[in-house]
Amino acid sequence: MHEMINAICKEAALRNDYLLDDIATIYFGGGTPSLLMIADLRLMMDTFYPLFRIDSDAEITLETNPDDITKEKLSQWKQAGINRLSIGVQSFFDDDLQWMNRAHNAEQAYKSILLAQDKGFNNITIDLIYGTPTLTDENWIANIEKTLQVNVPHLSCYALTVEQNTALQKMIVQHTKENVDAEKQSRQFEILMEKLNAAGYEHYEISNFAKPGFRSRHNSSYWQGAPYLGLGPSAHSYNKTSRQWNIANNALYIKSINENIVPFEKEELSSIQKINEYIMTSLRTMEGASLQHIKNFSCEKTTADILHDAEKFIQREWMKKENDFLILTQKGKLFADGIAADLFRI
Repeated sequence: MHEMINAICKEAALRNDYLLDDIATIYFGGGTPSLLMIADLRLMMDTFYPLFRIDSDAEITLETNPDDITKEKLSQWKQAGINRLSIGVQSFFDDDLQWMNRAHNAEQAYKSILLAQDKGFNNITIDLIYGTPTLTDENWIANIEKTLQVNVPHLSCYALTVEQNTALQKMIVQHTKENVDAEKQSRQFEILMEKLNAAGYEHYEISNFAKPGFRSRHNSSYWQGAPYLGLGPSAHSYNKTSRQWNIANNALYIKSINENIVPFEKEELSSIQKINEYIMTSLRTMEGASLQHIKNFSCEKTTADILHDAEKFIQREWMKKENDFLILTQKGKLFADGIAADLFRI
């Protein structure tokens, strides 16, 4: 593990000119960064600050699982500069957690939040999964209400998806696990929107809800098309003109970095790709897609074509046009991916 941390720090030095603007967020995510030794976490922080222009009030997030959280670790993370936690709760019911093969139990999920708050972490987001075969509507409502009871200011909520060539897909095909129900997922998503809107949360992105002032600055910058730098195996980076991704193989990654070579593949983005990516990400947000922004990418004809294609969704009341923005309605959010794909340019 320490060899990997050294390689990531060296990659940061090799790529310290990739981001020219001030950095407002740092995100330790992917895998289980909460398993890092505190010395490794401190080493990365001590490396990043001299190399990059990091804001004094930067949002610094660490992903963690409930079973990784202890009083000692929380104190160490805070001392290292972590000021936001992303806790992979998934559910407050053991049946759901067992179905998802999670290592933690419901009690750990609940207590991990209280423990983090007790140690001074007020900026917390949790992940919840809906649409699993074991999750009833009643228990989904209970999950939401328990989240409100412990005053979590941010939630990321996802419908369970079954990826191709995974163990879960194999078990479903073999009928050893029940398949997901799309109608149930839609119903539970609508319950989620209703409950959290009533509780004063902003539904600022399809899967994300926040109390005012607690939006994820890291994710928001991604949805707004801001440049970002990813470090480590499989990490992705974007600088507004191209997208690149590091190789996934750990050993080859470390070997290349030790030879002062960043091992990545790169794709230069065409204007059409930029438009499509903007449509895909911006339509997921409560602000919607700016027609002026699309026009800046291309031309008035392209913008007019997109507006023409959007008209059928406006007529169905899945979308509205407001102050030169295309914005999904609550009903339209159920079909966000399909609507975006229909508006893509080819």
